[in-house]
Amino acid sequence: MAPSQCQKNNKRNYHTITMLGKTTEYSIRALVYIYLQNKAGARPGFKEIAKNIDSPEEFTGKVLQLIARAGLISSLKGRGGGFFFDDPEKPLSLVKVMEVTETHDFFHKCGFGLKSCDADNPCPMHDEYAVVRDSFFELMKKLTIQSLATKINQNKAVLNRLEIV
Repeated sequence: MAPSQCQKNNKRNYHTITMLGKTTEYSIRALVYIYLQNKAGARPGFKEIAKNIDSPEEFTGKVLQLIARAGLISSLKGRGGGFFFDDPEKPLSLVKVMEVTETHDFFHKCGFGLKSCDADNPCPMHDEYAVVRDSFFELMKKLTIQSLATKINQNKAVLNRLEIV
């Protein structure tokens, strides 16, 4: 699991613990933003995306290159350019994003950090962590960029802390 990170907002401390790496987090947020903008008829550029997902510009540019090279999105340069989905209605599961941004063994890693851990030679956390890891995998298969965007459009979720008043 990634270490805790603190973010101050409205004089309150928010602590987040995540199983995802920063590349995956920013990829998912960027893809949701791109999808929302595409639905509104726009193709956002990387600076706009970075600003609206509260992400460093340079890192956002690298993340966008990575997910574009993998074919999750496309991009055009110049006037009228930006990032877009070729087929915005084709569901894009979060596990597909993770296949691009995380290690191949992400859903098989030992929660205790051992190189070798299985039911025959379990680490002290094996049984409990396997349940969490497997549930997380099912969640990532179920959720899509489109389903997350729908929650935002319905004001049931926000894309970044900047939106919290």
